[in-house]
Amino acid sequence: MASRFLLTFAICRLIVTVGLTLNPTELLRLGVDGQLTVDPFHVEAASRDFGGLHRVEPLAVLRPASANDVARLVRAAYESAEGFTVSARGHGHSINGQSQTSNGVVIDMSGGGCSGGMRRLKPAGPRVSEKGRYVDAWGGELWIDVLRRTLEHGLAPLSWTDYLYLSVGGTLSNAGISGQAFNHGPQISNVHEVDVVTGKGELLTCSEEQNAELFHAVLGGLGQFGIITRARIALEPAPKMVRWIRVLYSNFSDFTHDQEYLISLHGKPASKKFDYVEGSVIVDEGLVNNWRSSFFSPSNPVKISSLGAANGGVLYCLEITRNYDESSAGSLDQEVESLMGKLNFIPASVFTTDVPYMDFLDRVHTAELKLRSKGLWEVPHPWLNLFVPKSRIADFDRGVFKGILGKKTSGPILIYPMNKNKWDERSSVVTPDEEVFYLVALLRSALDIGDEMQTLEHLSNQNRQILRFCCDARMNVKQYLPHYTTQSEWVDHFGRDKWALFQQRKAEFDPKRILATGQHIFSPSFASSTASSW
Repeated sequence: MASRFLLTFAICRLIVTVGLTLNPTELLRLGVDGQLTVDPFHVEAASRDFGGLHRVEPLAVLRPASANDVARLVRAAYESAEGFTVSARGHGHSINGQSQTSNGVVIDMSGGGCSGGMRRLKPAGPRVSEKGRYVDAWGGELWIDVLRRTLEHGLAPLSWTDYLYLSVGGTLSNAGISGQAFNHGPQISNVHEVDVVTGKGELLTCSEEQNAELFHAVLGGLGQFGIITRARIALEPAPKMVRWIRVLYSNFSDFTHDQEYLISLHGKPASKKFDYVEGSVIVDEGLVNNWRSSFFSPSNPVKISSLGAANGGVLYCLEITRNYDESSAGSLDQEVESLMGKLNFIPASVFTTDVPYMDFLDRVHTAELKLRSKGLWEVPHPWLNLFVPKSRIADFDRGVFKGILGKKTSGPILIYPMNKNKWDERSSVVTPDEEVFYLVALLRSALDIGDEMQTLEHLSNQNRQILRFCCDARMNVKQYLPHYTTQSEWVDHFGRDKWALFQQRKAEFDPKRILATGQHIFSPSFASSTASSW
């Protein structure tokens, strides 16, 4: 009775605020089994994201007990005369408020936690089919929990993100990339089917054979066409161990040449290629010894002054792995040595360790715990992620790594290439029009420690400077996890043809434009008719 009273109160508050035409009794009859709340604790939690750059309070928060709850809420929004918006929130790892909304309801897909008087709600955990080699996962499930469940069956997804405490629906709405993408493609290239709640409140199962247009639209669709409530993810036999290797370069051309060579081996047998290829840029000597520092030996610190002096103090780190188990361990050393013999790294810079597969995949969480212990995790994160065409990556190095960034940064800078033929052009993701392109990820944290070069203002200005440099140099970079404030910028991002398809899909699957308004791509249909952009 008490929970029903609270739900009625929340609905009444929502109706008063947004002018919903249904009365509380009618909305209650929709049969929401989860919890709809306007409690300040939960509203506050939903008003923040990992970026920490914006604070936008929703009117209410729904914690669904099932996909039907999601569909019922979205259908209510769609059928409302006055209208309200709906944004899905997984782990809240967006950077620029993409999971937020100021005039509607945030759907907390995570179901985690039970503080603030709200009981824990979470649909059934991941379900593994050993025969079919797939796992069905709720859209709000974290990848770390998917991994734990699949490993119980000796299986694991093929493609990952570097950080596993992200939701399935969240990464699939963007792409989901890491050092395995050169080989298996992004996470969206390894999905058999999804259940989606459209902007009309329809709950549809989508695949290559069923509702194919919606299937391709939501993969990398930034949440614009529907909310992913279930995904069927492809699995492969999981290895037991990982040979984890890092080497350093002082020459950028050697570094990129070796990375491009390694990803060109994607079609080779497992014994003749690496399983993971990533790189990073070191412009700050402290980073190589502190970032994920457990990898490097404290008794043997890396000195940029000695290794990178000839290159203006900039070093490049190549990170590669080989998966193995008992059956392949005997030939591992020889196979790795053969591959390493074709690379041009600094000979004295080889660092190698062997770790369980789970430990490697969850490596960033170890760094997170260290940063949390120092109070350095809950800070603003003005991240900038770019896809840079292979033909312009040397220009980017000269202009940004050796130019704009200077000698100080406050977080890792990743750089690694991917094969475009591993990406499905029918998805909503935009990539450069070259067969090989690089991710450059400036994963920096704004710190209030008296250093002007690490402040939010300085890092944000530096991001804008980098984007201006790329624009002036006509590099045709594309933002990953994109953020723009005007529709003309979004048109430029997608290109005319893909923008036309994006608009067409929006009109079909979310005609009132009520979903994911925090992306600032479309204004809701009930907004001011004079508003052409955000």
